[in-house]
Amino acid sequence: MVDRHFLTARITGAGELPVSADDACVPWWSFTKTALATVALQLVARGQVSLDGLVDGRPYSLRQLLQHRAGVPDYCSLGAYHEAIRRGDKPWDIPQLLSRVAADHLDFRPGQGWRYSNVGYLFVRQMIEEVTRQDLNNVFRNYLFDPLQVGSVRLVTTAADLSTSAWGNDNHYDPGWVYHGLLVGTPGDAARFLHRLMLGKVLPDALLSEMTKYHPLGGPLPHRPWQTTGYGLGLMMGKMQGAGFGVGHSGVGPNSVNAVYHFGDRQLPCTVAVFAQGNDEGVTEHQAVRIAGIA
Repeated sequence: MVDRHFLTARITGAGELPVSADDACVPWWSFTKTALATVALQLVARGQVSLDGLVDGRPYSLRQLLQHRAGVPDYCSLGAYHEAIRRGDKPWDIPQLLSRVAADHLDFRPGQGWRYSNVGYLFVRQMIEEVTRQDLNNVFRNYLFDPLQVGSVRLVTTAADLSTSAWGNDNHYDPGWVYHGLLVGTPGDAARFLHRLMLGKVLPDALLSEMTKYHPLGGPLPHRPWQTTGYGLGLMMGKMQGAGFGVGHSGVGPNSVNAVYHFGDRQLPCTVAVFAQGNDEGVTEHQAVRIAGIA
């Protein structure tokens, strides 16, 4: 069931203020990956980590983790994971998680395939926290959101934290199940962050170019606006029917979905953030395309 009440924001051209922005905080779900990738690339820019060197002696690089090309298995396909959430269990501790997914047994040789992996982004989070010697919430604030003056964004760690977001948390979902971390913030701040990132105001040009390199994945997706699909570093990307080439991320979690995309090849580039209740990412993606088309 989908509630088509959308919470949205749009930024056009070089503007900084979102148009028609809602001020309610909403879960960003996998758009959090874009923020994680951005912080990781900031550490690359500072020379604190390597983009293409092996990560802690493992057989894959940071680039491959960020692009889901490391071969790291994921937990979303585990029946035990979905059953534990249904029962309202506490999240597994990290060693138990890694044991259950057999994280050391890669699905393919790094660089030789593609598979979306939240566990891979857990490893990115761990690397960031180890290098900065800060917890992830402070990393996000100090490295990204305070400098960008996007004050609504915060990391949620408890069911009570999540209950303060726009649609509440009636099922008492524990955000600890999102092992790489879950951000909440307003649609306006989601659009503002991505717009500034894509306009080159967050990363050096060379690293933004690496972040947006297109790794092709395939063609159209049923019931979604994608005509072509690909992935960069923490970025979904491809041609969307009616809006041109989109770069950003969609996300879904219990009771809500989102789509946050920058459309840079339009006559007037724009960034659109759309959030809604439901579990169909295509609904928010189609709405993002519609809003981009009238920008």
